[in-house]
Amino acid sequence: IVYKAKLKNNTFCAVKVQRPNLYFLIRRDVVILKILATTFGSFLPLNIGVGIGEIIDEFGKALFDEIDYEKEGENSLKFANFFKANPNVFIPKLEKDFSSTKVITTSWIDGVKLRDKEILEQNNLIPSSYVRTCVISGLQQLFEYGYFHADPHPGNMFALKGGSTESGHLAYVDFGMMDTITDSDRLTLIKAIVHLINQEYLLMAKDFQKLGFLTKEQDLQELVEPLKEVLGGSFGAEVGNFNLKNVTDKFSKLMYSYPFRVPSRFALIIRAVVSQEGLALRLDPEFKILKIAYPYIAKKLLTDNSDEIVDILLEVLFNKEGRIQIDKLESLLNTLFKDTENIDSDLIPVANAGLKLFVSEKGSEVRKNLLLSLIKDDRLEFKDAEKLLSLLRDTFSPFKLAKSAFQNIISPA
Repeated sequence: IVYKAKLKNNTFCAVKVQRPNLYFLIRRDVVILKILATTFGSFLPLNIGVGIGEIIDEFGKALFDEIDYEKEGENSLKFANFFKANPNVFIPKLEKDFSSTKVITTSWIDGVKLRDKEILEQNNLIPSSYVRTCVISGLQQLFEYGYFHADPHPGNMFALKGGSTESGHLAYVDFGMMDTITDSDRLTLIKAIVHLINQEYLLMAKDFQKLGFLTKEQDLQELVEPLKEVLGGSFGAEVGNFNLKNVTDKFSKLMYSYPFRVPSRFALIIRAVVSQEGLALRLDPEFKILKIAYPYIAKKLLTDNSDEIVDILLEVLFNKEGRIQIDKLESLLNTLFKDTENIDSDLIPVANAGLKLFVSEKGSEVRKNLLLSLIKDDRLEFKDAEKLLSLLRDTFSPFKLAKSAFQNIISPA
């Protein structure tokens, strides 16, 4: 139960008090679910029946963590630290002196819950701007920080005044249900999205296998066509009708024939992502998560100079023989700059990051592979070089760069 209270300094705070006997009630319900899962899990028609007990354990652990308010306070501080430089994301201040295991006190949020599009509009707030901040911050949690809010429902997120027509100011509350993702899983997910962008379904099947959605014994070649059928519309003419609910429905049918399963460690991640998309669709029925997710991943690959991301970029741009795959670079650039709202402001960051990588120590591999791409059958071959120069000239023309610089001056990040 949450109460509004006033401190001695005349500031308002939110005081959340735990309901009595909550620990016993949760433990009882989890035990009942576990018994039902163990008894009837093998009779489920889908392969998700395998491992459903582990998924319930994962949710049970998250629920017990959620009612430890001291841990929730620590979670809020950790989460706030990740977003301390982000003006669009606000986390209420923890009042440690008025918090304990069963009581947590934070600063009061004066905002509008992200429950209803009409209510936001009545308060002169632009729903789509909060959707964008919500999704971008969610992608950052998953793909940059490896630490995410696992319960992003409308009651835990508030629209604040301020921000811009593109990115609204958003407040997160309730940090009881949080989760982490390993660096290995995080990077494999990034690779999977890149393989989806490039429509490389065999490589994507390998990503699913590495993540544990498929067994090591599974013949991945036979999954290429089914994956293409389920995910093929996510990049192209059908992207306008593509959302996670459609994918979930199609995967449910796919599970009848192929041994897909949900690793327990992904239960909260999937729940959080699907919940976030549901919230976004409620506020903006025309919202398409991939129209934000694809450019985000493309920009991360093209601008992040960390070793782990550069390694993925090199894997994408150069084949096993070390020759440049210009079509893959063109696909990333098209993903970032085609039909996106940030074409102008993103050009210079991408150009700077590319130049920085090229002249860096890590860039020696890039320079070596570019040189190898010019040599074919012991003679110089300039076709790839001409294609590359043409692509870079068209993308980063002086006029576009000048426009990007102007855009960054009038709308600084």
